[in-house]
Amino acid sequence: QVQLVESGGGLVQPGGSLRLSCAASGSIFSINDMGWYRQAPGKQLELVAIITNGGSINIGDSVKGRFTISRDNAKNTVYLQMNSLKPEDTAVYYCYADVMTSLLSPKGDYWGKGTLVTVSS
Repeated sequence: QVQLVESGGGLVQPGGSLRLSCAASGSIFSINDMGWYRQAPGKQLELVAIITNGGSINIGDSVKGRFTISRDNAKNTVYLQMNSLKPEDTAVYYCYADVMTSLLSPKGDYWGKGTLVTVSS
């Protein structure tokens, strides 16, 4: 079993910054992709940013230039630094990880429970 636990969400004013963290734990053999998706009220799930274990990054167009993703492979943790936040960034942010639980097991998708980010004055 694999658990992803997010932290760092909250209320911030427009133009402010927040840093999200997500730590993976449990039966982990290896992690390939880790990253973040978000879902705003009434909208579909949207890719925010993904980083592979080799450091390759894919960032959503709506956050390019404002958000940065990084990870600490030794800690099985991924971070999302969010700068110049806008009201339209308000959403529940979900951590994602593509995990192998053993050498012989196929990769599986795991999700955190989500953390709410509210950008408002």
